[in-house]
Amino acid sequence: MHTILGAGGSVANALTHELLNSNQTIRLVSRKQPALTGKNLSWKKADLLNYAELLDAVKGSTVIYLTAGLVYDKNIWAAQWPVIMQNVINLAKETGARLIFFDNVYMYGLVDGPMKEDTPYNPCSAKGEIRARIATQLMNEAKAGNIKASIARAADFYGTDNQNSFFDMMVLNAYAHGKQAQWLGGAAKLHNFSYIPDMGKAMYLLGQNSETDNHIWHLPTAPPLTGKQFIELAATAYHTAPKFFPVNKPMLWAYGLFNKTVMGTVEMYYQYNHDYIFDSSKFEKAFNVKPTSYEAGIKEMAETLYKPASK
Repeated sequence: MHTILGAGGSVANALTHELLNSNQTIRLVSRKQPALTGKNLSWKKADLLNYAELLDAVKGSTVIYLTAGLVYDKNIWAAQWPVIMQNVINLAKETGARLIFFDNVYMYGLVDGPMKEDTPYNPCSAKGEIRARIATQLMNEAKAGNIKASIARAADFYGTDNQNSFFDMMVLNAYAHGKQAQWLGGAAKLHNFSYIPDMGKAMYLLGQNSETDNHIWHLPTAPPLTGKQFIELAATAYHTAPKFFPVNKPMLWAYGLFNKTVMGTVEMYYQYNHDYIFDSSKFEKAFNVKPTSYEAGIKEMAETLYKPASK
């Protein structure tokens, strides 16, 4: 049985669809029941901070995926992530199930060059320090042979079904509603975005292959483009002029005064005014896969989740 902790998010949903398509037995675990149905699919209510509830929820699991996203607040992260990570480590020890943790790249900090699986942790944000700590906590257990675990990392998302992506919200959704796009940081800087459907497929592949255990994997993500190039691709897909408004750090901070989630982004601004290059060649070579091109992904979003309001 494949059990997804933190079900209901974009990556969890994409993974669920992949598992359903391959006729796997799936258990979704979350505090609220996701709006997903299918053969051999069940849901169990549990809080990631409650070990007893989690242990009951994962009974019979062969693979456990941790895909949770917490409220975007460094204080909540500091209080809850270490507890959640210790809980899932204990689950893996007690059940013998394989564990796959879906992670981000905050622990690398500001990197001069490509981010790879062996890039040293050098966080320059409070959230990055927390991510470095829990990633180390997990892999130390795996290296010691106490559990079978791996970390799957992605770049910033696009293609989310909940608009939990600055590219989705500030560019695709803006053009879909006939508005001017916005761009976070320097539009001449390079950046990657990981396509949510690709993340679901990649997580599925890791779950099917036990030889991937005890490794860090960067999930397949197309090579970086400049912000200006992303704007132009999106404008072409929406048949509009590539107009956009750049958002700098002081503006972001000002917006954050009225929105706590936006304020939580301010300390991560370094990712947007410097080149951000995510390298997924290790995964691509191991599985002989290629990420969806930005042209194809943006076109798909323009025809589905973020199609123009007039259509």
